[in-house]
Amino acid sequence: MSTKIHLLADENGLPLEFRITAGQAGEYAPAAELLRGRCAEAVIADRGYDADVLVAQSENIGARAVIPPKCNRKLQRAYDRELYKQRNRIERCFNKLKHFRRFATRYCKTIEAFRSFTALACSWLRLKLYVDTP
Repeated sequence: MSTKIHLLADENGLPLEFRITAGQAGEYAPAAELLRGRCAEAVIADRGYDADVLVAQSENIGARAVIPPKCNRKLQRAYDRELYKQRNRIERCFNKLKHFRRFATRYCKTIEAFRSFTALACSWLRLKLYVDTP
């Protein structure tokens, strides 16, 4: 009935890649797919992505995992609170995507159509860097 969009963004808050999953699916499996083959200095995500597998994968690609630990974790992990403040860039990216009505209301009936429009909206955000429009 619902969907989740897992979005990988660059340091400027522009979309790089995304995955769409069912609303009841977990967060860290699609995130692990998105990180595969990437290199980064830091992986910044919210509490929903707190999993040992994702933290280990982040360290394997040479990145620091800046993910706050869930409150029910027995061993609380430390994370860089100042660097975590930059997570608002992904939130701003979602805000820009929500300017597309079809994206914001999930107007598409099929997952293929929604995935296609999401790709188009992400492309539009990236193209705005190269096209001078008023």
